[in-house]
Amino acid sequence: MNLDNFHKAFENKARLGIMSALMVNDALSFNDLKELLELTDGNLASHLKALEKFEFIAIHKEFIDRKPNTTYQTTAAGRKAFEEHLAALEELIKNLS
Repeated sequence: MNLDNFHKAFENKARLGIMSALMVNDALSFNDLKELLELTDGNLASHLKALEKFEFIAIHKEFIDRKPNTTYQTTAAGRKAFEEHLAALEELIKNLS
């Protein structure tokens, strides 16, 4: 069994949730992700920073009615890595059943 396509970035439940949410949405705000995944500000921020470090997500900051708004979306590299990770999980499950 080849585990090469499992990516360490997605071993964490929160990061798996972040990527899953971003894969099915064009972009999500920090507050949307926080509410959806039921994470604290600090916990979400640290996981977003880790995904950003891998260049799996892109960040867009703007002001809306003088309030800062930060949105996140997957990068092409992030989509590819996540799809490979999911395919590896599917293969593992198939081989174990």
